[in-house]
Amino acid sequence: MNKKLICAAFAASMILSACGSNNTNDTDSIAPTTKATTEPTTEAATEEIVDVPELEGYTLLWHDEFSGSELDDSIWNMEARQPGWTNNELQEYTQKKENIFTRDGKLVLKAIKTEENGKPYYTSGKVNSHNKTDFMYGKVVARAKVPEGQGLWPAIWMMPQDESFYGQWPKCGEIDIMEVLGSEVKKAYGTVHYGEPHAEQQGTVELDNGTFASDFHEYSVEWEPGEMSWYIDNNLYLTVNDWFTAEKDQDDKPYPAPFNQNFYVQMNLAVGGDWPKNPDETTDFDKAEFLIDYVRVYQKPEYDTNVKKPEKVFREATEDGNFIYNGDFSEAEDLTDDVNWKFLLFEGGDGSAEIKDNTMIITTKEQGTVDYSVQLVQFDQPMYKGKKYRVTFDAWADEERDMIVCVSAPNVDWIRYLPDTLLTLSTEKTTYTYEFEMTKKDDNYGRLEFNMGNKGSTATIYIQNVRLEEIE
Repeated sequence: MNKKLICAAFAASMILSACGSNNTNDTDSIAPTTKATTEPTTEAATEEIVDVPELEGYTLLWHDEFSGSELDDSIWNMEARQPGWTNNELQEYTQKKENIFTRDGKLVLKAIKTEENGKPYYTSGKVNSHNKTDFMYGKVVARAKVPEGQGLWPAIWMMPQDESFYGQWPKCGEIDIMEVLGSEVKKAYGTVHYGEPHAEQQGTVELDNGTFASDFHEYSVEWEPGEMSWYIDNNLYLTVNDWFTAEKDQDDKPYPAPFNQNFYVQMNLAVGGDWPKNPDETTDFDKAEFLIDYVRVYQKPEYDTNVKKPEKVFREATEDGNFIYNGDFSEAEDLTDDVNWKFLLFEGGDGSAEIKDNTMIITTKEQGTVDYSVQLVQFDQPMYKGKKYRVTFDAWADEERDMIVCVSAPNVDWIRYLPDTLLTLSTEKTTYTYEFEMTKKDDNYGRLEFNMGNKGSTATIYIQNVRLEEIE
């Protein structure tokens, strides 16, 4: 019998989070919901009545149009944190009005640079809806405009109401609706984190025209019991239905854990940290404002919670045992899609790739700032625990230069199955061979990478006859 989760879209009073139990897989349950905010709840919210659009199949659960003169504290908390609290970020999150305020119908999270003890000191804003508007399953829609600048890191994301139920991060799960690096404002990320060991799945959208800092864009995620989907401006770019969580060296918790508990929304503007790196002299803090036009949360009348984890479908090797498709470069394929080979540029890298005469030719104009600034990859390599593998390929360059090869795990915290291996290419065609043993959980999303950025050279590279195969 299909079990249904019935959602009370408008509760008369707050129904507390049911994170301490896992009833959604056992019995018919009422979804934990919150007090509706479709009508003003504070003086700050009474200045303007906004006609919020309906979504077919959904009921509006709560929303904030930020049309009041102050932040609505019936929905949001202003979170205070000291510098370095997470990700080695530089900012202090304050509850000061210069860091968190409303203006012209927008919420403004502003990063400010000052000086303390003769060194730069940064403050910024973060708000969350913890203990106020948490919910389980639904669609979150937010319209926002990000700031541009090295070291700025705006985000809209979700965390569980009871972070300890499945265990501390990443076991508890995390849903990132939107992240943009201020140094790379043409690209936006949507990500889900989970598991032990830490695993993630991520999608990106890169704009052809304009940037996410030059105009407002709408970011949304649809969260169902067995599937999540990410959209930007109503365009789907990522769907995820395979996740897990577990204590170290223990069996996985029953699917769809950890995403079968109440989550809450939070938004912040970070400064510096492991991912965006620190601000520099080009960062204009006069313009360091993350603007949010609205946040709207919708929910369906009911959800089918009788879901099962999809079975892993691993890529099959070609007839000659090669898991690399088009490894002989016999097909001059599209190198911008996600089929077989893909050429990528990051962090200042610039160049091009083409297949000609059974050869992959990579031409570099700018080497960028990181090794993966110029990158050739092939996704979906099946990695089985306990198996041994061999990578072979032929390569050379127009002049002597370095390159890195590896087999990475983009869904498992970017660990390496074949470690990053530096090799020096000569002008003579050379065959390279590397062997490794897979010691982690089975993973059908291994990734063969050739990284050619930030190696002191822009010499053209040539690659032929790429193979990844199981060995006894």
